[in-house]
Amino acid sequence: MNTLIIGGTRNIGYYLTLQLLAAGHRVTLLNRGITRDELPPELPRLRCDRTDPHQLRRALSGRAFDVVVDTTLYKGDEAEVIADILNEQVGHYIFLSTGQVYLVRQGLSRPFKEADYNGAIISAPEINTYDYEEYLYGFEKRQAEDALAAAYHAQGFPYTSLRLPMVNGERDTMHRLYGYMLRIKDGGPVLVPDAPNYSLRHVYTQDVVQAIMRVIDHGDAAKGKAYNIAQDETLSLEVFLGMIGDLVGIAPRIIAVERELLVANGFMPDCSPFSDRWMSELDNTLSKQALGMVYTPAATYLAQIIAYYHANPMPIPNGYKRRQSEKQLVTV
Repeated sequence: MNTLIIGGTRNIGYYLTLQLLAAGHRVTLLNRGITRDELPPELPRLRCDRTDPHQLRRALSGRAFDVVVDTTLYKGDEAEVIADILNEQVGHYIFLSTGQVYLVRQGLSRPFKEADYNGAIISAPEINTYDYEEYLYGFEKRQAEDALAAAYHAQGFPYTSLRLPMVNGERDTMHRLYGYMLRIKDGGPVLVPDAPNYSLRHVYTQDVVQAIMRVIDHGDAAKGKAYNIAQDETLSLEVFLGMIGDLVGIAPRIIAVERELLVANGFMPDCSPFSDRWMSELDNTLSKQALGMVYTPAATYLAQIIAYYHANPMPIPNGYKRRQSEKQLVTV
């Protein structure tokens, strides 16, 4: 198959490219080329800013693909553009969406199912706030999904949406899990907000790649549909951090602090990114029934990620640089 990946090459895109090549695909990459990748140099690379319709149309003009995987589609107008450009030039277009499409819906209960998508949207939070930015992310991803669905119904545009929660992996560029590990290993308190205490239902990077490969294999049966992709286990943050502690040999010292105090001191979300209310919790039943997904147990993927961190030490992430101030907050 002739396959195009639009977007990043450092995390999901990196592993997906390697898996596609192993499966015999001819892979082309399209991105701005700002970040140097570690993929085979002989791969064709198209350079453009996908948010610029003229650049994107010029880059893809006259090209056809069996599969396109879009990892960097965020807005409805961008979805309309790509559906127009690729109309009758793509066999299957796979969009990486987000579980946050449910978090902007009114009156839903966790875990969210695909059938929960349709319905009224909550009011937007105050502009220029963290909550507004997270709301906007989910709202605009919905607009992208809606635009693709409209193209599917109007002209048969062959799309599939994969709705992802928090993705944990060795190459996570945000270093969220790595930040938790550093806090546990330094022996100091791990500050978490006292409320709300939502359960965690994340997904491993390799399982996102597995989902994409299964969607490709299912072909027409997956077109025009959306699937939640998430691990089987629902875990409390305390249990999750305890699993990391077991792997590094240090029990985490978890201290609950008033959320407002953590926010006021500028510690959220860095001190505990998995405590964010904008973390979705997804029901994965449909993906297992329809796609045959088999999810990696959380204990298994955590062991692999922590082993990778130990073997490949990284620079201190920005979110850890105020660690001393975090410790002082609960010692005064």
